[in-house]
Amino acid sequence: MREETRSKTALAGSAEQPRVINLEAGRRAFLGAVGLGVVGAALFNSSSVLPAFAQSVTDADIFNFALNLEYLEAEFYLRASVGQGLSNAEVTGTGTLGPVSGGRAVPFATQAIANYANEIARNERAHVNTLRAALGSNAVARPAIDLNLAFTFAARAAGLAGPNDNFDAFANETNFLLAAFIFEDVGVTAYNGAAPLIKDPRNLAGAASILAVEAYHAGIIRTILYSRGLFSQAQAISNARDSLDGASDDDQGIGDTNTSNLTPVDSRGLVFARTPQQVLNIVYLNPNGQPTGFFPNGLNGSVR
Repeated sequence: MREETRSKTALAGSAEQPRVINLEAGRRAFLGAVGLGVVGAALFNSSSVLPAFAQSVTDADIFNFALNLEYLEAEFYLRASVGQGLSNAEVTGTGTLGPVSGGRAVPFATQAIANYANEIARNERAHVNTLRAALGSNAVARPAIDLNLAFTFAARAAGLAGPNDNFDAFANETNFLLAAFIFEDVGVTAYNGAAPLIKDPRNLAGAASILAVEAYHAGIIRTILYSRGLFSQAQAISNARDSLDGASDDDQGIGDTNTSNLTPVDSRGLVFARTPQQVLNIVYLNPNGQPTGFFPNGLNGSVR
């Protein structure tokens, strides 16, 4: 492949090699070679890969699944930081284009937190546009997104709001931070779970780059929550996520006054992974994986 063509399809990584979906002119499928993800899964004894699903899903399917999640994060952070979401040109694609309900500029009392929110918003917007550029005409449209009632349902499930109370994620910076905590760890574990399913090593490198950014974001949110002593609230959200993604008890809070837990890893120092179905259960706020919650009409694409 000529160098100028490679640069057009690159997602992230070094300038010498393409780093994401290897689509010809953004339309054709990627090369189907067996990639490093499956090898890594065996080496680290990952239990996140479902063999039949792993064989049938394509790299484009996985990145469209990720694009749905990036739409959610971008709309949340952009509206919180600047009061408006993605432009019309950034949300078109295959599938049904949906509206976004809820979301507005947060009245930040702390300039540093406002700066963090703005930086994360810029990153998430860049993720959306980078994935869309790599996928080309295969990119899915933004599905319907709920940034209003979904946060209330999540807060009620975590016990942060009473059964008849509402939770406004955009009312103040504390609510914003707790709402962001719902997303960030899910993004990290989602990319980690998708890694063994990616077949082209160049695509795996691109996914790893985005995972690193999401991990930085999660670290920012976890650190601020810890500095504010929001231990019980973070643990409640962690428990709620755990109740949705299956019988395992992998999710972790941020620690307590005696011990911080800003990097939620296992005894090997590794972050755990979630399957696409586990991720769907959380963003749908439904242990049965039925579309509700943040995606009331479901995701667009084949993994939904």
